Amino acid sequence: MDKEPTPILSLEELCEQLSIGKNAAYELLRSGKIKAFRIKRIWKIPQTSVNEYIQTAIK
Repeated sequence: MDKEPTPILSLEELCEQLSIGKNAAYELLRSGKIKAFRIKRIWKIPQTSVNEYIQTAIK
């Protein structure tokens, strides 16, 4: 049984999903509140990290 890969979001998609601006998104990424990685200068954000952040934020 193959496991489906986790969708990867761009910074713009993260902003759209959370209804926040780029500065707020960068702060979440830099602080580690949303786990992500960079390829060169481009942020890559796993959807699972966003889901975990949302679950933590609503508690």
